[in-house]
Amino acid sequence: MMHTRSKKLVSICLATLLIFCMLCSFAGIASAATINVGAGSYTTTLPSGAVAPQGTIYKTANVTGAMPTNDWWSSLAWAQYSDVMFPHPFGVVAGASGLGVSYPVQSASGDAIFGAYANDFTLGSTATGTFPETKVDGYSDWTVSMLWNNGAGGSMRVTTGHGLPFIYSTYAGGTPKLTFSSVPTVWSGSASSAVLGVTVNGHHYALFGPTGSTWAGIGSTTLTNSLAGKTYFSVALLPDNTAATLAAFKTYGYSFVTNTQANYAYDASASKVNTTYSVTTQAMEGTQTGTILALYPAQWNNTAQSFSPYTYDSVRGLMKTITGSSFTTSLTYNGVLAALPAVGSYNAATLSTLVDAVKNEANHTVGATDTYWLGKYLGRIANLLPISQQIGNTTASNNFESYLENTLSANFTAAGKTNNLFYYDANWGTLIGYPASYGSDTSLNDHHFHYGYWIRAAAEVARNNPSWASQANWGGMVNLLIKDIANWDRTDTRFPYLRNFDPYAGHSWASGDAKFADGNNNESSSEGINAWEGLILWGQDTGNTTIRDLGIYLYTTETNAVNEYWFNINNTNFKAGYNHNYSSMIWGGKSVYATWFSADPQKIRGINILPVTGASAYLGYNPTYSSSFINQLKTEFGSNNWTSWPDILWEYQSLYDAPGAISLYNANPNYVPEDGESKAHTYSFIYNMEALGQVDVSVTANIPTYGVFKKGTVRNYVAYNAGTTAVTVTFSDGKTLSVPAGQIVSTIGASTNPTITSLNPTSGPTGTSVTISGSNFGAAQGASTLKFGTTSAAVSSWSNTSITATVPTGLAIGSYNVIATVSGIASNSQVFSVTSGGSGGAVSKLYVNSGGVLSKTEGTGATTNTIASAGGVNYDGTPTNAVTYLITGLNGTYDATKATGFNLFIDAGTNVGDGVQVQVQYDFTGHGIWDRTETYNYFATNPVIDWENYMQSQGLKSAVGSFANLVNGNVQIKVWNAIGSTSTTLRTNASSANGQQSVITIPFN
Repeated sequence: MMHTRSKKLVSICLATLLIFCMLCSFAGIASAATINVGAGSYTTTLPSGAVAPQGTIYKTANVTGAMPTNDWWSSLAWAQYSDVMFPHPFGVVAGASGLGVSYPVQSASGDAIFGAYANDFTLGSTATGTFPETKVDGYSDWTVSMLWNNGAGGSMRVTTGHGLPFIYSTYAGGTPKLTFSSVPTVWSGSASSAVLGVTVNGHHYALFGPTGSTWAGIGSTTLTNSLAGKTYFSVALLPDNTAATLAAFKTYGYSFVTNTQANYAYDASASKVNTTYSVTTQAMEGTQTGTILALYPAQWNNTAQSFSPYTYDSVRGLMKTITGSSFTTSLTYNGVLAALPAVGSYNAATLSTLVDAVKNEANHTVGATDTYWLGKYLGRIANLLPISQQIGNTTASNNFESYLENTLSANFTAAGKTNNLFYYDANWGTLIGYPASYGSDTSLNDHHFHYGYWIRAAAEVARNNPSWASQANWGGMVNLLIKDIANWDRTDTRFPYLRNFDPYAGHSWASGDAKFADGNNNESSSEGINAWEGLILWGQDTGNTTIRDLGIYLYTTETNAVNEYWFNINNTNFKAGYNHNYSSMIWGGKSVYATWFSADPQKIRGINILPVTGASAYLGYNPTYSSSFINQLKTEFGSNNWTSWPDILWEYQSLYDAPGAISLYNANPNYVPEDGESKAHTYSFIYNMEALGQVDVSVTANIPTYGVFKKGTVRNYVAYNAGTTAVTVTFSDGKTLSVPAGQIVSTIGASTNPTITSLNPTSGPTGTSVTISGSNFGAAQGASTLKFGTTSAAVSSWSNTSITATVPTGLAIGSYNVIATVSGIASNSQVFSVTSGGSGGAVSKLYVNSGGVLSKTEGTGATTNTIASAGGVNYDGTPTNAVTYLITGLNGTYDATKATGFNLFIDAGTNVGDGVQVQVQYDFTGHGIWDRTETYNYFATNPVIDWENYMQSQGLKSAVGSFANLVNGNVQIKVWNAIGSTSTTLRTNASSANGQQSVITIPFN
């Protein structure tokens, strides 16, 4: 009988092992495409039902690594022949017969400014009249090299780029053939000279053949150059048709640009971003280095370089030229803030009610799932979290932080999912979030708009929970999003360098493929800048100065360009005949007063304001312009009783006229907020701006997170300290500001900042009544708070100079900083020593009892809980249909010599292929957020009816977060089936007499 049972057991075990191995194999197949990044992951297999970019990339073997997209020349990589491209001062198009060349024709209408392509000539080859395609053969920061190859030995390679008045080409199996739109006038040179000066359509060009080369076709629409046995040829766009100008350009006609690079540096002490634009050249004849470079207004307005006398007109405004191999721009960085300081004269109770209205929403996401709209809702809550903290609404704060953490984390994992995840497309070198929208998948559109909200939200989480943001946890996935839109590492070939940002133009491009006759485009500049703010705050909050400085470079450069080209704040770049003081959308070949989605002028203007954050101060750098912006909208709309996005427009107005914005806000209590806004944020923002005044760009600080404002003659200083120790911020006018760790501080009412001078007593047990003496506490508590460490204390009396409070029960023995926070401003701290712990009591052994309870007391009689089946799905590492057990109010000192342990008694009956898994979570301060999560490898049960002991020796699968002391803390475990198709049972509530007690041991004394 025993022998028969043994054979049966062996047979069952072999079958179980086979099934288990098959399950592991299937799980391996399912997760083979999942790449883990800390606690998160992405997939390299296109999810079922998802759409990816086209497989074909028009490039040669010389182009390796990730393919740049969202550039001025991107259509070249996406199509057989390009759409029109605008490397100003040129306009060009790659076609079957070669490169069409134009000096764009400048004009304006009521709603648009044009720099339109109109062919002057086509640069081709005598090798063939028709090439099968054009391919990208190389690129640099602001140039692209194109290859035409007829497959029979005839090829033409052409390089052009931003700011280059030259086009460079090399030939094989043919020579240059220029086909003009009409017979050109040859005003310099002849058939026997290598260089010609020609004019067509009123535009002047120099044609540089190699020395000794000759021309054929003079007097016709087609000119060919012999090359004289050489391979190189160049064209220059000339500002005029004088001999002196031709001679000046000839100096650089054979100095071919082979590489370009923009390198930036953030000077924190001066709050400056210095960018050096360099070109590398190859002398095809002679020894000349360097070239002539045409600078955009945003560049030449900010360089000390000497200018040449030559200029060009462009759709961006006047282009001035310099000669040489480099130039440097220096831009002032005027800081960003995580949030405005709580200095407004708003009603704290009203603000708290508005915050609660959002906190009480059934779903902050409002059903959005795609990366853009879900991002907007993440941004909405990220704006509210610091406000809820400023008014002491901890319930809302916990709600908002949990939403941000949970939503981000849920989308930052890919295993076993087909949606709400990120997919890496190795062909193009990009990370695509699904569900996608607005062509973010097929055309790689708008990634900086979408992911900017996610990064900004992640920065807000990092400000509050650094453990979540560590690279071992979720920070690695955030960094990947940053790499996708703005890869800073030229050696990381997984992503192109600065995908969405054009270093020479100084701003972003939105379209991934740029397949438009007007070139690429960018509408909501403010959403791009929101992304760069996110980089600054994420880098500052996580201590990553590389990402922080990248964000500062992008933010400073783009806000400078936006104020030049979108807002035209100096009134120098728009053409006569255009009826507006603002352009809502920039294209390579035009600027327009329109949007993709609405003809409403409120939205046409609002799209370049939203989202309003602590980084929106750049919109108020020129208050006179800002006033004219709103006044013209008022004229266009017919009144300032806004019906669309009124909150966005009021917030913009508050940057120069906060009292006027407040009046409009108060007169329209039933307005509908913009989707990414909330009434709480708008109420807070406009009242805080009323207290701060207008943005003052004349004073800077030596910290990245600051702002300076001026109200009348009074200058108000603000700074945010993301660090863990207090800092003293020095402003350029000599003002200093002491900022505690993790605080936003201002000098408004500096003499009224709360100050604690003494505690009485300074030590005692929990429950002790303590008198806190000092000044500027306010006449009544209101929304102000008093905390011992991170725990709020119950207050029995509150006056301007004295507070009486009770030491919170539950605090462990130790020292605690006592801090009063009044109107969002934290006081200095005084230390109180707790001499005996609170009611929680230290504990190391917890019993798994019935009713979802972990207890310090063992159970009274063994029971069981059912663990639901995994249903044949692999849930390894992901709690699904879990049974949860919780204990709260624990105190204890962490013992680093110990670790989490457990004995969980499991039975699968005669079922096969099940695997039970446990996760242990710690909330060290009872603030409602799990600070450490440990997930253990699952335990493969046997098919014999008996209890099996699942122990920590099964091994730790992952751990997120670091240990800390328990101060009124919580511990929770989740138990679920990771694999299998049947339910299992867990033994609970067992007494000592029952034996086989399910217990958790935690590393605390």
